[in-house]
Amino acid sequence: MYPDAAPYEAAPGGVVVAPVAGLFPGAGASREWSSGLFDCFDDFDTCCLTFWCPCITFGRTAEIVDHGTTSCGTSGALFALIEYLSGTWCTWAYSCTYRGRMRAQHGLPEAPCADFLVHLCCLPCALCQEYRELKARGYEPVLGWEFNAQRAAAGVAMSAPAAQGMGR
Repeated sequence: MYPDAAPYEAAPGGVVVAPVAGLFPGAGASREWSSGLFDCFDDFDTCCLTFWCPCITFGRTAEIVDHGTTSCGTSGALFALIEYLSGTWCTWAYSCTYRGRMRAQHGLPEAPCADFLVHLCCLPCALCQEYRELKARGYEPVLGWEFNAQRAAAGVAMSAPAAQGMGR
């Protein structure tokens, strides 16, 4: 489609990374969401973080979805500013665009309904689901895009961590 386009793009900081689908297993594969919208308690840490500080969860997710072009801090601060100025009524309009980008990048269905409705009616649940999806696909959102890209380029396995339980 774009014959002159370079096969690799430079991330902020001068790190050259391959397209996302080439870095992360399943990044471009079409499939269902790895967890449901209301499975918030499947990842209790993210659930608590999102309940108390949704701007952090959103910022981390946005940095990965934007491939590092916007930092976690910038996205999170903008989310918090919109939330502060609108009294939480307009954050969905900003955050739902990232859900759409994430779906396009990973071939996810627009489910259970339109992105804007999911974020308008269930914003904390949507943020948790998106964060869980990134983790299920091998990303570590807390570490940011650049670290995830470097880790993948170095050939570090990008599989989701195994569930741990207590045992004797």
